[in-house]
Amino acid sequence: MSKQKTVSIEDIKQEIKLHYNETNTDIIDLAFEYAKKAHEGQMRTSGEPYFNHPIRTAYTLAQWGLDIPTITAGLLHDVPEDTELTINDIYTEFGKEIANLVEGITKLGTIKYRGYRRYAENIRKMFVAMASDIRTVFIKFADRIDNLHTLNVLPLVKQQRIAKESLEIYSPIAHRLGMGYIRGEIEDLAFPYAYPVAYTWLEQISQDFISRQSTLVGQYIKETEKLLKENEIEYSKIYGRSKRKYSLYRKLLRPKYNKDINQIYDLVALRIIIPKTRNCYLVLGLVNNHWPPLPNRIKDYISQPKPNGYRSLHTTVFSNKGLPIEFQIRTPEMDDFAEYGLAAHWHYKQNEESTKNLTKNKKWLKQLAEWQKDIENDRNYIKSLKLDIFMDRIFVFTPKGDVIDLPEGSTSIDFAYHIHSDIGNQCGGAKINSKLSGLNKPLCSGDIVEIIINRKRESPSEDWLNVVKTQTAKDKIKSALRRSQGNFINRLLNR
Repeated sequence: MSKQKTVSIEDIKQEIKLHYNETNTDIIDLAFEYAKKAHEGQMRTSGEPYFNHPIRTAYTLAQWGLDIPTITAGLLHDVPEDTELTINDIYTEFGKEIANLVEGITKLGTIKYRGYRRYAENIRKMFVAMASDIRTVFIKFADRIDNLHTLNVLPLVKQQRIAKESLEIYSPIAHRLGMGYIRGEIEDLAFPYAYPVAYTWLEQISQDFISRQSTLVGQYIKETEKLLKENEIEYSKIYGRSKRKYSLYRKLLRPKYNKDINQIYDLVALRIIIPKTRNCYLVLGLVNNHWPPLPNRIKDYISQPKPNGYRSLHTTVFSNKGLPIEFQIRTPEMDDFAEYGLAAHWHYKQNEESTKNLTKNKKWLKQLAEWQKDIENDRNYIKSLKLDIFMDRIFVFTPKGDVIDLPEGSTSIDFAYHIHSDIGNQCGGAKINSKLSGLNKPLCSGDIVEIIINRKRESPSEDWLNVVKTQTAKDKIKSALRRSQGNFINRLLNR
């Protein structure tokens, strides 16, 4: 890995001023000196002073635009665990809010693959801490990203364990919270260590292809700028981005693409940032009139945001050389949310949309904390997490327009049980986009699903266990089958 940047207290305060013009940073100075003294003499495995780690963690939080208490807690997050000072000492010096954040990180500890019971318990702790104060997980993300930068100094076994933890736990949570940039950072830093052979393969097959597409970006930017100026449409910026490596790898593994990179149309994308939402749609029309669009590749995530709050317009067009390129059109605020997700709320405290996203995700976190109480078996808990929480998500709609968030591959039966156990148990059929469909058909994002109720059905079919994707649906089916079996035995005994 490349050498980590040396960060100073002035760098942190400069970042804070970019986001909060009138903020007093005295407490940052106090925390800096306090943590520096506490960690004095401590060294990391890499040979650098230990205090460099909390400084970089706090700097990352400042770059993300987090508030002063979160950045302060970032500076102090390892003090109770790695020095003689305690949470009570931090409470006395910095107050309740900062002490609670530091305590949340300390309780979180480290998630390690050391048996299902220990592993499951540590993940439960993470979700409880997140539900209590979401800022706790932001600090954990910043901490993890800095540690991933220095994985090369650790033994091979430890490198792989930390890298796989990052890909299987931290990355999906960042994705679920809409934090695209943070998810991408975690994945790209962990990927080479978790799956070195796959990483080398991807580098070999993608390098030339991405290079060819990237050469078109400059041409596209100039042409797009000209197009917008001719139509007198104001824009903030236009820039290109390449698809993240781990995201590309996972996409290539899907049966649809069969490891054929020629089938991936969003290797390179152009982002157009427009100040006003209504002009995003005007730009979409201009782009599609100027270049021939690919069929079925126009996506409106502004009117129908993704479950994690992501909003943008997407269209894929053919270039003059016949190569496809994706355009992503959004406002500056949508761009911030696409990159930093829930963390971006602190940039837009008075904004209705950011508050709505914060409320929705807080609700999800509380539901998550409640949901995990019902799963007692640790193996089932880990399995359920990987299926119900950590998989890629799709979003489908009820006939009334309510958005239902499900794991990729879910069926109408999963949908029915997500709505209510009784609807699942009495599911007699389904209509997808107003057409009758088999209950075992996987749903796609954007589908409108209507469940046909069979009032005569007393219990679900045992065959459904082989059809449903979510652990939640499986548990509800098994529970209903046990109840039905018990009722049958009681009727026999009472004859």
